[in-house]
Amino acid sequence: MTKIFVTRDIPDEGLKMLRARPDIEVKVYEENKKIPTGVLRSGVKGADIILSLLTDKIDDGIMRSAGKQLKMIANYAVGFDNIDLEAAKKRGIMVTNARAPEVSETVAEHAVALIFALAHRIVETDDFTRAGKYKGWGPKMFLGVDVMGKTLGIIGGGAIGEALARRMKDGFDLKIIYNDIKPNEKFEKEFGATFMEKDELLKHADFVSLHVPLLPSTHHLIGERELKLMKKSAYIINTSRGPVIDEKALVVALSRGDIAGAGLDVYECEPLIDCDPTDTYDLRKLPNVVLTPHTASASIEARQAMSRACAENILAFLDGKTPPNAVR
Repeated sequence: MTKIFVTRDIPDEGLKMLRARPDIEVKVYEENKKIPTGVLRSGVKGADIILSLLTDKIDDGIMRSAGKQLKMIANYAVGFDNIDLEAAKKRGIMVTNARAPEVSETVAEHAVALIFALAHRIVETDDFTRAGKYKGWGPKMFLGVDVMGKTLGIIGGGAIGEALARRMKDGFDLKIIYNDIKPNEKFEKEFGATFMEKDELLKHADFVSLHVPLLPSTHHLIGERELKLMKKSAYIINTSRGPVIDEKALVVALSRGDIAGAGLDVYECEPLIDCDPTDTYDLRKLPNVVLTPHTASASIEARQAMSRACAENILAFLDGKTPPNAVR
């Protein structure tokens, strides 16, 4: 009997796939909150497979708590920075993530929503209207900017970057410039995109959207120096991982008007929106920022697809096949 410990209840399609197998026993931490470390340590004991969430730090200690029989960690996330890959490699543990086409499309849609919310000042004007401050139309009231015809800079030309480029090129005639580890001929041909080094992209883009994994090389990829390269009229969007941006530097840049605004779905010290509550740097106090609570992939379709992807990875592994989304 293969024992699987799931660190929080997830959409049901993948769990149904696993429970349909008589040789699999699935145990789920049922409380709808991040599993406490102590409960995680006890929950994984004896598990052959851990189905983890991005909020779970699966380090060598957790793997040790599980026991030598642990053979797989299936992460319910596209990213995998919450897992100690080196420890998993040393222990011979397979690691998978939950890539799915639906996730890329949903996250791209969220990035589009953040772009338009900023350009048309949707959150500001919603707050203004709800507060009863709207007393009549005015020709200079809450002027925003048009999106059509502007330049979109995409950092990270993977599946999400492609989905965003497709929407903005085809739907709103944006010029697409991009930066990645290396030029992508397919990306350029399909979207008429131009490869640029990061600094040049930042200088030219009206909107910068980040779609990179969190790695040592991408930690604080955008900091004080990079923000100063951007146009004062430019906006930055982050739906990847919070620490990709130096959040304190971002608050300073936004406060000084170095850039026009930011749309953020992820945060450097998540779930905290402010890394240090004792200082004066607070994103929530800035009117030119749109904040969402790590919900870029929060559609029914995407989250069920992630659930199925986890199950498909696990079932392939148990059948002696290489999982579709093997990380290590």
